[in-house]
Amino acid sequence: MSEKVAREKKVSFGAALFVLLFLCVAMFVQVFVLHQDWVTHITLLLGCLVAGVVAMLSGFSWEDVQAGIVHGCNIAMVPMLILMLVGVLIASWIPAGVIPTLIYYGLKILSPNVFLLTVCFVCCVASLATGSSWTTGATFGVAFMGIGIGLGIPPAMTAGAVISGAIFGDKISPLSDSTNLAAGVAEADLFDHIRSMFYTTGPALVISLVIYALLGLRFRGGAVDTAQVNVILDGMKANYFISPVTLILPALVVFLAIKKVSGLAVMVIASVTGAVFAIVFQGIGIGQMLGILNDGFKSATGVAEVDALLSRGGLQSMMWTISLGFIALSFGGILEKTGMLEVLLGKMSKIVNNVRGLIITHVLSAIAVNLFSASQYMAIIIPGRMLVPAYKKLNILPQVCSRTCEDSATVTSPLVPWGLCGVFFTGVLGVATIEYLPFTFLALVTPVIAIIYGLTNSFIWREGQHSAVKTYHDAEAKA
Repeated sequence: MSEKVAREKKVSFGAALFVLLFLCVAMFVQVFVLHQDWVTHITLLLGCLVAGVVAMLSGFSWEDVQAGIVHGCNIAMVPMLILMLVGVLIASWIPAGVIPTLIYYGLKILSPNVFLLTVCFVCCVASLATGSSWTTGATFGVAFMGIGIGLGIPPAMTAGAVISGAIFGDKISPLSDSTNLAAGVAEADLFDHIRSMFYTTGPALVISLVIYALLGLRFRGGAVDTAQVNVILDGMKANYFISPVTLILPALVVFLAIKKVSGLAVMVIASVTGAVFAIVFQGIGIGQMLGILNDGFKSATGVAEVDALLSRGGLQSMMWTISLGFIALSFGGILEKTGMLEVLLGKMSKIVNNVRGLIITHVLSAIAVNLFSASQYMAIIIPGRMLVPAYKKLNILPQVCSRTCEDSATVTSPLVPWGLCGVFFTGVLGVATIEYLPFTFLALVTPVIAIIYGLTNSFIWREGQHSAVKTYHDAEAKA
């Protein structure tokens, strides 16, 4: 009898494919027919409903479906808690002077002789400090576009440099929602994930900076109107505590990360110390500080550029992404616990049963989801959760899976003209996506490096390897 029940509780390939296609079609209708870019949560809930009905028609009970939902939420729990604290951290670090100091010193290195290189580098610093590529693009990006026009540099080149720098921070910063989401989807430790990304994003950034330096040489010697940048510098200097003292906090985060303190603990420590700095150096009252930690910091300098850059953060600011993460991973949990992912992967087993096929499949499928769903979140979650079992089967560490999520999904999202990121950057920078695409070198180079690593089996770490650098070289030596 038990064998009969086991046979009945099995979803067919056709049924599993129907669930996946339903979500894809629903996402297409939502974005391109109804033009409702921000209701992805409801579309995903419909996907969960369809997945649950298909599972129960295939012999599973509601308890089985609910177990899948709980399983997905359990996977999401720690990363989503970290995301909550990311919002709290940002809200404390702005009045503490940490983020203003990082941005201030980044802008001070602006040099007209190496404009494109500097634009990319400064946007890297700003995006790392804020964890937001959109904020960087809407503030520094707009300022740099004006300066680039004054230099006679084609707007598409400047836009490409802005976006390359902005998405670097969106990938690497522990404050970034996509960074935390990718780590959660792959069940990877946040800082292991970040360390792993340096092996692909690091070389991609170096290559991009070299290309921007070479491109920028032909535009040397022009007069530059830095008025917009000076407005930001003066506004920050006049209203915030700008001092190297504030850099103690990011140094503390780096130290704790090196010591492999859990990401959740690091965020708590960094948020509390940031709040203390804000109270001591910026004169924020304790009651006011509690409100800022919950609702975010509202900059009121009277300088529009500064206020746009520094009005952000707070626990509540992360709830959109957090709710999306829980719903999406609930969908993935249903697919996983009812065997739908296993059935789908069974058809792909010949492709993903080795490192080469797995990495290439992951990269290409994430780019495809980006193109179809217009959402980097979906491009991170759907291929990531589908392929986690394949990574586990090959004993590959989860930070390789999470890294590949970002190497393919996060970096290519600004290159999709109809995607949220593409529409955003086109709107704020005034350059069509198709025009800046050839100059967004970080987004173009990173997926290629990921595929090269897959083809050569390089920096693909496996279970039992504790130190990414050391164990890789040890494994190479044994080979």
